[in-house]
Amino acid sequence: MKNSFYPMIFRQRYIRRWGLMRNMTEETLSEHSYEVAVLAHALCTVGNRYFNKNYDTGKAVSYALFHDAQEVYTGDMPTPAKYYNESMRRNYAEIEDNATKKLLSMLPEELQPDYSELLCQNDSELHLIVKAADKLSAYIKCIEELKCNNNEFKSAAKATLRSLKENPLPELHYFMENFLPAFESDLDELQM
Repeated sequence: MKNSFYPMIFRQRYIRRWGLMRNMTEETLSEHSYEVAVLAHALCTVGNRYFNKNYDTGKAVSYALFHDAQEVYTGDMPTPAKYYNESMRRNYAEIEDNATKKLLSMLPEELQPDYSELLCQNDSELHLIVKAADKLSAYIKCIEELKCNNNEFKSAAKATLRSLKENPLPELHYFMENFLPAFESDLDELQM
């Protein structure tokens, strides 16, 4: 249906993440996209302020808000399945491409180029920021679950942290060193 793009995007609130894991706190795709946007903003700001980068922070935030929009059609594919082998990666990429085309078809033609950029994320520098923010969001989810004594996230936390440490972005490492430890604090500790 024409002009149904925005209602479809708002359906992100119904997409549950971490489907194969027992969750103490459910996380929706809407919540995740918001958190990735906040983290992308933080990484850009740190990069611009401390590492002489020239990131377009607003564009990065927009990319983050739409980085998983295709999941209104695909759902949140569990990582073990999504990256099982090269054939699975190619097939899933094709499914995501079809979902992108379907979403774009729900917009007036005049708006499609604007949203094509958001859904395809062709700015490779900002795409790397959003990927780092996405991974950081996943690690923060693991921290939250582990704080609730949910050991179901122990292996995911180790693998995600390893991936974050391997990422070369200096702004990510700055964030991890200076801000990430506070995520392990409780409310009273955060207010001290």
